[in-house]
Parts: sequence; C-alpha cells; structure tokens
Amino acid sequence: MSERGPATAPSHEPPPETPSAPQAASTPQTPSTPKTVAVPAGAPSAPLTAARRTGLLVTFILGGLSALPPLSMDMYLPALPQVTGALHSPAATIQLTLTACLAGMALGQLVIGPMSDKWGRRRPLLIGMVVYVLATAICALAPTAELLIGFRLLQGLAGSAAIVIARAVVRDLYDGVEMARFFSTLMLISGVAPIIAPLIGGQILRFADWRGVFVVLTGVGAVLTLVVWRSLGETLPPERRQTGGVGSALRTMRGLLADRVFAGYTLAGGFAFATLFSYISASPFVVQEIYGASPQAFSLLFGLNSVGLIAAGQVNGKLLVGRVRLDKVLGGGLAVITAASVSLLLMSTGVFGEVGLVPIASALFVLMSAMGVVLPNTNALALMRTPHAAGSASALLGTSSFLVGAIASPLVGIAGEDTAVPMALVQLVCSLLAAACFAGMCRPWQNRDSAV
Repeated sequence: MSERGPATAPSHEPPPETPSAPQAASTPQTPSTPKTVAVPAGAPSAPLTAARRTGLLVTFILGGLSALPPLSMDMYLPALPQVTGALHSPAATIQLTLTACLAGMALGQLVIGPMSDKWGRRRPLLIGMVVYVLATAICALAPTAELLIGFRLLQGLAGSAAIVIARAVVRDLYDGVEMARFFSTLMLISGVAPIIAPLIGGQILRFADWRGVFVVLTGVGAVLTLVVWRSLGETLPPERRQTGGVGSALRTMRGLLADRVFAGYTLAGGFAFATLFSYISASPFVVQEIYGASPQAFSLLFGLNSVGLIAAGQVNGKLLVGRVRLDKVLGGGLAVITAASVSLLLMSTGVFGEVGLVPIASALFVLMSAMGVVLPNTNALALMRTPHAAGSASALLGTSSFLVGAIASPLVGIAGEDTAVPMALVQLVCSLLAAACFAGMCRPWQNRDSAV
C-alpha cells in the first residue's frame, strides 16, 4: 500500500472556503505529497507508510478513546437505584446525572474540536483526559446529588475530547476508502463497549457500592491518559493548523455548515443515530413489558443486536469499501433501516395481527445491523469534505448526533406503556429524514464516477 497525499473533497461540488481554511482545501490535490501522521510522543512529525499508520497500538488507542463515552454512560446504569437510596434523592433527580453527562459530551465537542484544529490534537486531548480523570474521581466522592450532577457534567465535557479528537486523528491519518475502512475497524472495538459496560457495572456492584463504578472509570481514564501520553504523537503539523481565535472557529463552523454536502452527511448521520438512540431508550420496555421477555432474554437480544452492528461494520470495511462506492453503500444501509422501521410500525400497529417477540426482535436486529454500514460511512464521507478543519467537522458530527438522539429518545414513551408504536414511529420518521437529507442535500447521483 503506498502513501497517500493530502485529502481532497469528493467531486459532488467543491466545499465553500472559510476564512481560516487554506486555499488547498477547495482544490484537488495530487498524491505526490505524503501525509504527516502519528509519531512517538516528542518526536518530530514525519511521513509514515500506510503499514505503520495501521499499527495495532494506535488502533487500540483510538478505539479506547471512542469507547470511553459509552463506558462512562452505560457502566453506571446498574447503579442508578443504589445511588437514589444512598444520596436520598428522587429517581428523577438521579436521572439528571445521565442527562448532564450526555449534554456535556454533546456540547464539549463544539469547544474541543476547534481547539484541536488550532493547537493540534495531542494537547487538547491530554488536557481533556486529565480533567476527565479528576472529575470522575470527584464523582466517586460526591456527598450530594447536586454535586454528582455537576461533576457528571464536567466529566462529559472533558470526556468529549476522546471521541471528537479520535475522529479528527483518523481524518489526519487516512483518506477516502481507507478512512471508511478504519472507521469500521474502530466500530469493532468501540462497539463492544455498550455490550460489556452494564455487565461490568453489575459485577462491580457485587463487590463495592455505586462509588466503585466511578473508581473503576477513574482507573480506566488514567490508564488511557498514560497510553496516549506515551504512544500517540501529534498528527496535525503546525503548517496545517488553524489560526485566529473564537471568531475564526465560529466562521470555520459556519463555513462547514454552509457546505450543503457536508451538512447533508452530518444530518443523515445524526438522524440515523437518533434511530439508534430510540432503540436503546425503548427496547428494554418494549421487549420486556410488552412482549414478555425476561431480563436475561432481553440482555441476550441486546447483545445479539450489538454483535450484528459490529459484524455489519466489518463487512462494510473488509468487503464493501473499495469495491462499492461509499455513497451506494450508505444509500443501501439507509434503505434497510427504513424498511426495518416500516416493518416494525406495521407489526406494532397490528396490520399483521398479533405478532410475538421473534418477528419484532428480527426487525430490530436488521435495523441495528444496518447501523454498522450507515454510521462509519456518514462519518467518512463527511470528513472527506474537510481536510482543513477536521476537528471542527468532527465536533459538528458528534454534537448533531448526540443532540438529535437526545431529542428523539423521550418521544418513544409519549403514548404510555402499552404500545410499541411510538418507538417504531420515531424510528421511521428519523430514518426517512436521514434518507431525505442524504438524497436531497448530498445528491449522490452527481458523484457516480467517483471511486468513493
């Protein structure tokens, strides 16, 4: 595999120039100049071959960074009832500890992404990780619910550095189909986190109280911080960094959002992620309360669906990417999600009569598996547009997904506890909006001759 040159935007149409973007961002580049990629900490930047880019340690570091947010959210879930009793607070107040962490992860990306474009990836990432470790340690000591909520917010703000900079580093290292393949590889690592996090949390509670969960998260954050400091070098050399202050960062983001194609991929990914969030929010109730599955059966089905997502991501990275145009793969994935949502709505409204758990679980499995194709390709196609501002672009991708998902999640229970129709309806609306943004804004037929 040969070295690749600086990234170029796909040929839909050139992205608009922003005041802080280098001129090269809007014109095609030749592959004659090798990219500067990760080097050992403290060493000068130097071009590396593709073989060294895909080093196993760097892959696991980026996968660990991507997995940190779901670990922070899901490992804590089994402890919620215990926290309610220990801090003598109502359940609604303790639920705000989840909301605060999610809001911090969403909003923090808007700050840390542009910071990484200006100062490089390494410094903001290390600062964010150190603050994450300190905030998580204080969560373990919090004497009141109010303090726990406040430091969960800080934990989310700092932890957002992990996911936003991990995506930006991938953009620094890879172009085109190689970037899509690497995102699929990250999904194999980070996709395991939501499966095992509640299991780990439950096992911790066998030996410690709820504070032990935060002690373990503190240790995970500290180890990851040390590994990043020692083994992940700077991937954004000074000559490619943004200049200017807050105003410049805002202009850069405004310029990215003005790029219709980038905005289309961002919105398509956000609405697809909202479909996933709707499943996560509603499936425990739908599968157990409506269709009568035991908690053990629900855990098995949840795990199988997550395995399906991971497996589809690997099929995407190993078999589809490089053989089939990314836009075509993404369009197919959105079509599958929409078809699965239609079938769920028809079954939940009784069009096929009374259906049992197996048909519902099968449709959810198909929907979740297709996410393994949609999510990595929306990220890759959006970031291909932004070689000049990968941190800001990654921030917009992450924030839009978290915010749209957070808005969609409460809607799944709007009609009460006796029907799965709200979940299916929200999923169908979100999948249709994702497909509409992809078709109407990205206009993939204009790029039919592109390899990506």
